[in-house]
Amino acid sequence: MSRIGKKPVPLPKGVKVTVASTGNGSEAIVEGAKGKLSCPIPAGITLDVQADSVVFSRSNEEAQSRAFHGLARALLGNAVTGVTEGWKKELDIVGVGYKAAMDGAKLKLELGYSHPINYEAPAGIQMSVEKNTHIVVIGIDRQLVGQVAADIRKFRKPEPYKGKGVMYTGEVIRRKAGKTGK
Repeated sequence: MSRIGKKPVPLPKGVKVTVASTGNGSEAIVEGAKGKLSCPIPAGITLDVQADSVVFSRSNEEAQSRAFHGLARALLGNAVTGVTEGWKKELDIVGVGYKAAMDGAKLKLELGYSHPINYEAPAGIQMSVEKNTHIVVIGIDRQLVGQVAADIRKFRKPEPYKGKGVMYTGEVIRRKAGKTGK
């Protein structure tokens, strides 16, 4: 049995989970203090909503069903964490003249190109800039928070010689040796 899938998802106070049926499986709707998220449940996976937890089970022992068992549990666990605590990704900008600023709801990045980059976050995502070089991305959907952070990092990935660019806070850039003289 899936080690992740057999663990029940604990439900904190104030979190409500309902199950709705769709064409090719079902959907769990998680409501909490910070918002509401929907989580797809693949066909062959059933969930039992109890008073303080949600338990997942599968209908057969096929490899695909075993994989979906752990996946469904992880997705619902992420949704429960999102509606109670939220998710956060932090990025740092390294480089002379590289900076970020908030322009209303848009993020304005100056990353060494001839023009500034304006990035507008999707609905449900809040961004803030601290000290011109530290960006914080906050939201309730873990996948969306990670995708927004990856999109911002993609504008100027850190290069291996000087380490300049946009990187996650705490990310270690593997450095290369530069040219050597005679």
